[in-house]
Amino acid sequence: MFSQKSIRNKFALQLVLASASLIVIFSAILYNYIKISIYEDLNIEIQKDAQNIIDINRNNLNLLVNKNLEHRINFKQYKKKDEKYLSIYLPIDKKESTFFVLTKNISNTDKLLDEILKSIIVINFITIFLVIFYALLLSRMLIIPIHSLTTKLAAMDENFFQSINTNNIPDEFKPLALSINKLVDRIHTFVKYQKELFIGTAHELKTPLAVMKTKNEVTLLKKRDEDKYIDTLRQNNKTIDEMNKMIGSILEIGRLEGAQFEQPVEIDLIAFLKEHANNFKILAHQDEKVFITNFYPRSFPIMIQPTLLIHIFQNFVQNAIKFTHKGGTIMMKSYTDSNGITIEVKDEGTGIDESIDIFAPFKRYGGKEGAGLGLFLAKGAADALGAIISVKNRTDGNGAVASLHIPISNKKMAKNAKKCDI
Repeated sequence: MFSQKSIRNKFALQLVLASASLIVIFSAILYNYIKISIYEDLNIEIQKDAQNIIDINRNNLNLLVNKNLEHRINFKQYKKKDEKYLSIYLPIDKKESTFFVLTKNISNTDKLLDEILKSIIVINFITIFLVIFYALLLSRMLIIPIHSLTTKLAAMDENFFQSINTNNIPDEFKPLALSINKLVDRIHTFVKYQKELFIGTAHELKTPLAVMKTKNEVTLLKKRDEDKYIDTLRQNNKTIDEMNKMIGSILEIGRLEGAQFEQPVEIDLIAFLKEHANNFKILAHQDEKVFITNFYPRSFPIMIQPTLLIHIFQNFVQNAIKFTHKGGTIMMKSYTDSNGITIEVKDEGTGIDESIDIFAPFKRYGGKEGAGLGLFLAKGAADALGAIISVKNRTDGNGAVASLHIPISNKKMAKNAKKCDI
């Protein structure tokens, strides 16, 4: 029995049912066409025979008087003692309702039609069997690419990631292969960064612990003044605070991964940006910097995960505030294109080194304090949103610009966004 969960079996079953229905319909039409053609030939033949007899023996005909028959040529079939007969009634005299009747045994013709019907039925069974065989073979051929993709995916692990070669894949399966390749690239990047994260975490925590231990051992080598002990404890407490910040950033990774499973909700992205921009202005003002906005369009409805979104913007703004000089200006703007919406945060800092992977964990730039995990976390949030994140130097050389491009995948949202972009 065909499994209802198997696409291959469903395809084969549908193909067999459709083919069998067509075969039966075609056979029925063919048999009826043959039957009608044979009987038409019989009618023509018996009519010719009757007419010849009338022409030869017009004066010695045995006529039948039947006032119930219409005055035209009539045909009648009937059985008698397992024999089948065909009679023709040729009208002779309309006033007297006389007909010339000629009867012919058509049992052999009837048997021929029975043999034709049996042959058609046998051929149908053979054809349906061949259709079943072909359907199973074709369905197997169709799922070969799926088996190939499955085999390649099953062979992958955290130590071996290889993109699928799409050159030899049928066109119908190329979108699937391309999607898998994108997923493989994301997993490869995730595994790479996770390894760097673990190694970096061990290094970042091991170094301050070793420094603390060395300070303690040096302090305990001999008796010292009370101020020396206090100074050592203060330095150790400062180091512990820095380690706690780093641990907090690492814990943020766990919270961020949990936020990836947050249910997307429909929000007005522009209203969302304006709401949080007020908080960003306060942060910039406290650091003696100016924060301005330029949001376009007026409204942009979208289905998205707000927690991941605000995490990215907070990182952008915090970095911009950190690297912008006193009295400098930070701009947050948004604009749309045919593919979606882009949000940018521009600072007036020293810029970045674009040759370095700034999204790798524990990468610090500009001599500023921090765990070096901010952009790493922002990249993970952007990937979870299906968005594109980038940080580049400004074209005017006066700082850097961090951007987030959110593609429009929801047709309804794209339509609504287009209406708002007026």
